[in-house]
Formats: sequence, C-alpha cells, structure tokens
Amino acid sequence: MHRLTVLYPHPVDPDHFRDYYTSVHLQLAAKLPGMRAMRHSFDVSAVDGESPYFAIWEAEFDSVEAMGKAMESPQGHAVVADVPNYATGGAHVLHFRLGD
Repeated sequence: MHRLTVLYPHPVDPDHFRDYYTSVHLQLAAKLPGMRAMRHSFDVSAVDGESPYFAIWEAEFDSVEAMGKAMESPQGHAVVADVPNYATGGAHVLHFRLGD
C-alpha cells in the first residue's frame, strides 16, 4: 500500500479555503483513478506549540506505480491545477510506502 499526503500551511483566507476545498476540490480528488481511500482534516495540531499546517489530506493506492498513474491522468492534472484556487499558503506533497 502506498500513501500520498498533502500538508497545507495556513492560508490567507481560511474560510475560503474550507468552503472551496470541501465543495470543489475534494470532489475532484475523489475521482482519482485507482485511489483506494482518502481522508482529510482541518484539525491539525502540533505536539508542542502551534501547528505550521492548516489542513491535511491523505490518499491510499495499491502501489507507487498506481499513485503515479493517478497523478499523471487527466483527473490528476485537474486536481493539481486546482490547488492555487484555494491554497494561498501553498502545499507540501509527500508519498511513501506503508510499512509491513
């Protein structure tokens, strides 16, 4: 299993981020081909001090190859192209194989 994680720093307009993200972006992301599961949260806390992140999104794929195919698909390109419409703080994208 392979996980794709997106960490979102605090945006300029948190209300716009939440509204757009939940009403538009998540619907785009939900259509990524080969995705097994996805989840998100706006409750990103740090163990010590204030969290540098406003939101997190995670998706699971069967393999790194399946994730790559999804992100290179037309739907994957649409998802990536949509990020500047709400994420004024940018986005940090990570991926990794889940341990055995």
